[in-house]
Formats: sequence, structure tokens, C-alpha cells
Amino acid sequence: MIIQPVNDKYPQIPDNCFIAENATVVGDVVMGEYCSVWFNAVIRGDVHYIKMGNKVNVQDGAIIHATYQKSPTNIGNNVSIGHNAIVHGCTIHDNVLVGMGSIVMDDCVVESNSIIAAGAVVTQNTVVESGSIYAGIPAKKIKDISEELIHGEIDRIANNYVKYSGWFKKD
Repeated sequence: MIIQPVNDKYPQIPDNCFIAENATVVGDVVMGEYCSVWFNAVIRGDVHYIKMGNKVNVQDGAIIHATYQKSPTNIGNNVSIGHNAIVHGCTIHDNVLVGMGSIVMDDCVVESNSIIAAGAVVTQNTVVESGSIYAGIPAKKIKDISEELIHGEIDRIANNYVKYSGWFKKD
């Protein structure tokens, strides 16, 4: 794994987090408890800060970055960033699933209890309404989320990734 400072800013990673051996976490990155960063994922806090809450999983090949002196990245609690997703200079609130291969661009706000569908492109400055699913290119609201989907998918995936990371931790 690559965990290194940039401009004297060191990643802050609690001991109960899992970082895969070929993941990269650099610069001004602050992680909450029980986060996981999977194989080939990159969290690059070189041009602005990246803050992550508790139980955030950054799946294989995902990229989290920001925009220099303009747009930091803030991620809440219980968030899953799917395989090969790109999260860039935006704010993601609690209990969100960012689907595989999707892109969330600068200055977007993804409100709590939402799903970004696989392959969606959430264009700059979009506000994703709480309790909704956004899909397509550009991403648009396609429906409201049921309580069952919030607890059945969003919570399940975040909790499963805490479990999976336990399989890999060498404590």
C-alpha cells in the first residue's frame, strides 16, 4: 500500500480501518472508524482535503479526489463507493450507495439515504435529493427509495464491508 504525506499533510487512518496492499492514500485525508479501502483504490488528498466518516468503504479501483483550492471532498457515515466509481470534489451525506462505475462530479451534494445507480454520471452542482435513486447520463431522479431499500441495501453493504475487511486485517 502507499500511504504517504503530501506537503506535510499526513493521512489520518484509525487502526480499525483496512487498507488493501495495493491501495493508495496520500495527503490530507481523514478517515473515520471502520473504513476500508480496497484493491487498486486511490484516495488522493493532494490538492484539497478529503474527509470520510465512519464505515465508509471505497471498493476496488475507485478514485476519490478533489479540485485544487476549490472543491474538497466530504463523505459522511455508512457510505459505499462502488467498484471503479469516481467521487470528485463533492459532498456525500450519510447512508449513501455510489454504484459501480458511476461518477459524482465537483460541487455535487448527495443527500442522505440515496443511491447513485451503477454507471450514472452526476454532473457538476447537482443536488441529489434525500431518499431517491439517481441514474443515467446525466443522472436524474428515477424514483424514491423505500425504507426497505435503505436498510436492505445501503446498510447491508456498508456492514458487509466492515465484515469483509476483518477477513483481510492482519492484527
